[in-house]
Amino acid sequence: MLDRLFQFLFKYRPVVFERGQFTFAVPWPFWIVAACAVVAGGLAVLLYVRTRGKVARRDRVMLLSLRLAALGIITFCLAGPALMIATVVPQQNFIGVLVDDSRSMRIRDQDGRPRGDIAAEALDPEGPLLAGLSSRFKVRLFRFSESVERLNDAGELTYAGRRTDLAHALSAVQRELSAVPLAGIVVLTDGGENSGNPLTEPLLELQASHVPVHVIGLGRERFERDIQIGRVETPRTVLEGTSVGVEISVRHSGFGGRTVQLNVEDAGRILSTHEFRLPREGEMTTVQATFTVTEPGPRLFRFVIPLQPDEMISENNAVEALIVVERRREKILYFEGEPRFEVKFLRRAIADDANLHVVTLQRTAENKFLRLDVEDSTELVAGFPRTREELFRYRALILGSVEASFFTRDQLRMIAEFVSMRGGGLLALGGRSAFAEGGYTETPLADVLPVILEPPSHADSTPFFAEVKVGLTPFGRSHPVMQLRPTPAASKARWDSLPPLSVVNPIHAVKPGASTWLTGSNGDDTYVVLASQRYGRGKAVAFPVQDSWIWQMHADIPLEDMTHETLWRQLLRWLVAGVADQVMVTTSDDRIDVGRDVTVTAEVADSGYLRLNGAEVTATIIDPTGEELILPMQWTVERDGEYRTRFAPAMAGLHEIRVTARRDDRALGVATSYVLAGDVDAEFFGAEMRESLLRRVAEETGGRFYTPETMASLPEDVSFTESGVTVYEQRDLWDMPIILLLLLGFIGAEWGYRRYLGLA
Repeated sequence: MLDRLFQFLFKYRPVVFERGQFTFAVPWPFWIVAACAVVAGGLAVLLYVRTRGKVARRDRVMLLSLRLAALGIITFCLAGPALMIATVVPQQNFIGVLVDDSRSMRIRDQDGRPRGDIAAEALDPEGPLLAGLSSRFKVRLFRFSESVERLNDAGELTYAGRRTDLAHALSAVQRELSAVPLAGIVVLTDGGENSGNPLTEPLLELQASHVPVHVIGLGRERFERDIQIGRVETPRTVLEGTSVGVEISVRHSGFGGRTVQLNVEDAGRILSTHEFRLPREGEMTTVQATFTVTEPGPRLFRFVIPLQPDEMISENNAVEALIVVERRREKILYFEGEPRFEVKFLRRAIADDANLHVVTLQRTAENKFLRLDVEDSTELVAGFPRTREELFRYRALILGSVEASFFTRDQLRMIAEFVSMRGGGLLALGGRSAFAEGGYTETPLADVLPVILEPPSHADSTPFFAEVKVGLTPFGRSHPVMQLRPTPAASKARWDSLPPLSVVNPIHAVKPGASTWLTGSNGDDTYVVLASQRYGRGKAVAFPVQDSWIWQMHADIPLEDMTHETLWRQLLRWLVAGVADQVMVTTSDDRIDVGRDVTVTAEVADSGYLRLNGAEVTATIIDPTGEELILPMQWTVERDGEYRTRFAPAMAGLHEIRVTARRDDRALGVATSYVLAGDVDAEFFGAEMRESLLRRVAEETGGRFYTPETMASLPEDVSFTESGVTVYEQRDLWDMPIILLLLLGFIGAEWGYRRYLGLA
């Protein structure tokens, strides 16, 4: 509508003014026009000067201004205003037409019609778009999704592509037509770019070549009724039998306030169900899902929200994630400085867990230790480890009630590096010789711990003691470690019913960035009971209570109750989750289309977990048939100990990636990862028409953005270009309707004002 109004007033469409160069095409010498303008203006001034005694000065100024404005418009017309604009020579230039052939073009959001139908109509040889282009250019048709192909007619479109790679499509068409005069590229798409390839370089190349890209956006910018699962945060590896916590982001349109259900499935079997309420329109919500993995090996978990009535798209209601469930025994060192019940009941809690191996070192007297569950007679024979290699054999470290002065300065620094460099987990328990009461305030461990250590008061020599009622924080309620029962509500009820514990380490605050899971209150004060933080590559946990065993032995706890066992197993499993090995391997994607490259990255360290650059690293790719492909991995130079290679799965199915590292004929370790190759359908996620992206493509290359309602004007607009074989045309402006309307307006206003003053 605005374009039509503009064209009615200014004779030409806006694109002519955008691309044209203003000039004056005076049909006679310019001095004649100037002289006529001066004479006419002088007469007008003289006329109104002579009327000085009849009208006020303000009225004379107004009448003179109206007369001079009218004379200015006449002078402007006599000067021959015009636009010089470059236009293509008919049939001497080529234009490339790119049509999106991906699956998102099947979405029925064009008044109930698929987007592909609109694209097919635009490619009708008799239609206004293709007919208009064909009358001016030699048209070459292409279709694109993950690849680009020549197209003869719309009947060849299948809308079966599972990925949209607009960057590759633009570069491919420019290369294909580089040998001919190319006037521009027309793209029909919904803008669902999901290849991950950046658009910056192709757009710069098109801009440098003066090839404009004109974009026709198909589809709606926002669906009326739709629910989409977005980002799913899952661990890449977990221990068998672990309770896994997953964060799933969900956005919607048209379902605000509705309660929906999220199911977690493994091979068609529902592991858990979670109900949640969708927020208001336009808001995204995060759902916390917890489930237990019981079968080892690479598992493909599916997170799905059942289709709702009147929902536009069903394909974006489910997301799959590959999680490797490992069956291995994680080794943990528990060092206790004094005999107490916590040792006995902690060991009993994890005794039946085949994936946890807690080696206990308990000090019984000066320089005397009790070793429990050691693997051989030499393990910990000299007491607490004195070298990095000895300590770094463990995946986690539990420190009980042992004073800081027991350790040397090097050992304290080594424990800090165990967390920050090795990536191990540290759990500090409460006790009369722990935290500030144990003298840790000025040690390297004070930086590692998530809590703020307050120096004990010297004014009062009475040791601190308090019984506290433990309660979950909002963070703790959503954390999988804290789930003692199958549902969050039942778990919270169980926490609320647990008996009090005793605290001898008064800790009130955590550090910035730390998370508090449990707090305790005795009516007068509130204390931190369980808190954690990331520290370097590892994690540190503070659990400043001295008798968690009460939750096993209290008179109110039934004999068959598993609260104490469940808590300790889940806490220690979480503590060792993600702890690095000497050789670690990651992949750029865990699910990939067949034929697409996967980047494999390995990190290699020595026994002290110092990064190694001179290792011999190879990756063995085992495809679903058992065939092996051995690839050398090269040091990246970017980071110490980082090696990289690439491969493209040639067939669908699960591919095992086994990375082996050696140095000086000595094995450093082996790490394994998995990639599932197959059809990864990303087309229905974020499938609304992306107008901002498409406008960027058009504007950065000198093109324009259109919709199906405005694309009929595209053929004429494309003809105004400096690309290809062009000629310059002169478009006169003196006869624009707006000039006549302004002239009549000024003359009429002057006449009306004169009548008002009695001068006419």
